[in-house]
Amino acid sequence: MSGAMGPTEEAESLVDLLTLELLDTNLYRARNPRGHPRPRLFGGQVAAQALAAATATVEDDRLAHSLHGYFLRNGQPDQPTVITVDRDRDGRSFSARHVNARQDGKVIFSALASFQVEEGNRDVQEHALAVDAGDPDTLPESDGASDLQVHSLLDIRYLQDAPLEPWRASRFWVRPRGALPDDPTTRSCVLTYVSDLGWPFGWLNDGSAPAVGGTSLDHAVWLHRPIDVTDWMFVDLRPVSIVGVRGVFNGTIHARDGALGAYLTQEVLLRSARVAR
Repeated sequence: MSGAMGPTEEAESLVDLLTLELLDTNLYRARNPRGHPRPRLFGGQVAAQALAAATATVEDDRLAHSLHGYFLRNGQPDQPTVITVDRDRDGRSFSARHVNARQDGKVIFSALASFQVEEGNRDVQEHALAVDAGDPDTLPESDGASDLQVHSLLDIRYLQDAPLEPWRASRFWVRPRGALPDDPTTRSCVLTYVSDLGWPFGWLNDGSAPAVGGTSLDHAVWLHRPIDVTDWMFVDLRPVSIVGVRGVFNGTIHARDGALGAYLTQEVLLRSARVAR
């Protein structure tokens, strides 16, 4: 999504956040949320904006099916992000784009995005909605104390899993606040934004050691079905492995009716927040 905006404008909704300013061919500027400043940009925001920029450079019949990115530097919430897109390839059915998001001339996020013309009619999925996912309307709304900026755009409701259980999952329902347009770009970008939420390594901070940070290193998301991103989505994150100071987890995002919208994998840094990256 792209449109006209001033360089100092701030986003008041998820739609605003995903609307980019076209500066020149393959060059875009993104804005940050209004109010509730956090020390660094939310990674899902930068990834979703990068995908929005890449999508703006492909034909309308090509839909995003994957994004593979690296978080290279912390993004600053008081600076705009400039996004460049390299058109690596346009084939008969696939397009590939290389996207770099920059602040102060330095790359903070670099990603490859792939797009495909719709084809085939198979629809098979192994991962089903968890039987104990419950009803999001009966769960308490998260107070957002840890991230007011994200919670001002999203309604998040966590399942009450057993605390400090080893390899405990992070599972929650989420839906955007406010109206969203119903188009493929919005659906893909919202799923990408949501795919960076959650933290399945919380059980490491059991009070017996210094608090462990969770800086994202790299992130991959595969977009499967055009689910309704205006309604509740169920995010189920599962830790897979820890080696040294790096941890890997994977996850799924399901629609309320059980359709698998996205599959994701992320690697994070697991060391004291006091240690520089």
